[in-house]
Amino acid sequence: MPLAITVPTLDPRDAGRVFAELEAAGYDTGFTFESSHDPFLPLAVASHTTEHLRLGTAVAIGFARNPMVLANIGYDLQAMSSGRFVLGLGSQIKPHIEKRYSETWSRPAARMREMVQAIRAIWASWETGAPLRFEGELYRHTLMTPAFDPGPNPFGPPPIFVGGYGPRMVGVAGEVADGLTVHPFNTRRSMEELVLPALDTGLARAGRARDDIEVVWVVNVVTWPDGDDAAREEAMLSIRGQFAFYGSTPAYAKVLDLHGYGDLHHELNALSKEGRWLDMALRFPEELVPELAAVGPRDELAGQILDRVTGITRSVGLVNSRNPDPTHFADVVVALRAAGL
Repeated sequence: MPLAITVPTLDPRDAGRVFAELEAAGYDTGFTFESSHDPFLPLAVASHTTEHLRLGTAVAIGFARNPMVLANIGYDLQAMSSGRFVLGLGSQIKPHIEKRYSETWSRPAARMREMVQAIRAIWASWETGAPLRFEGELYRHTLMTPAFDPGPNPFGPPPIFVGGYGPRMVGVAGEVADGLTVHPFNTRRSMEELVLPALDTGLARAGRARDDIEVVWVVNVVTWPDGDDAAREEAMLSIRGQFAFYGSTPAYAKVLDLHGYGDLHHELNALSKEGRWLDMALRFPEELVPELAAVGPRDELAGQILDRVTGITRSVGLVNSRNPDPTHFADVVVALRAAGL
């Protein structure tokens, strides 16, 4: 079953080596994500240093770009990787789209639905030679001259995954995407009570079933050397800081509400506006961390991950950004494979 890892490319020059290591470790997919570097360029390099590893973004910010730009990127990476590319898109939040990217924020769920449809319409025009005529409410693509038409992709169009958190965006993934990338700020309970019902609603709108979509649950992993209390404290403070950042965002407050920590969101939000990041980390309850992440000695991680995802999905992504592991959790991969994942 698909086993992925989300890896930061802190130095883009290392991309070829890093993704080759992921393939050797036994992963099925290596995902980049949009942070301080472009998420697509490392995959272009990795396409030449790997042979079997699926390469994708989890996620690239869709609203920082437009459907034509994404269609071109998706086409080229699909060709360069010999059909191994996944175009994973996310919406980000309003302040980043407007203030960091200087782009338009409006009706994010409707915009994401139309963006996916527009990209597919562009690819269909290139595949078939039919006139390009996509006329939506938010995007309009009606011009395609021979100079800008690459023709059919030798490997066909790549799949499109959508990163979803709230019910509307998760529903959009169920309606139009090939995959749903689930944000790591989720618990098993929030998956069962919030995410999956929203996904089923979207699938039903399109007359689809669960088997028609790949659900990649991205899981944070927190570990430390056995008996190293200082390393444990450092790792826990780091992940508490990450979860506090998520918890300060209104879009992610529902998970805290579900577990009886609704007031914590308001405290974290206020602290974030003052730039008090360490105080946010210290305020995030340590007892809540195991609900949101696989936490503990290395030999316990595979069992925890399986307990978390069994019955919900068999497509799992591990996070190697916070508390990064130099071996990319290769031993955990072996244990997960031995357990049947």
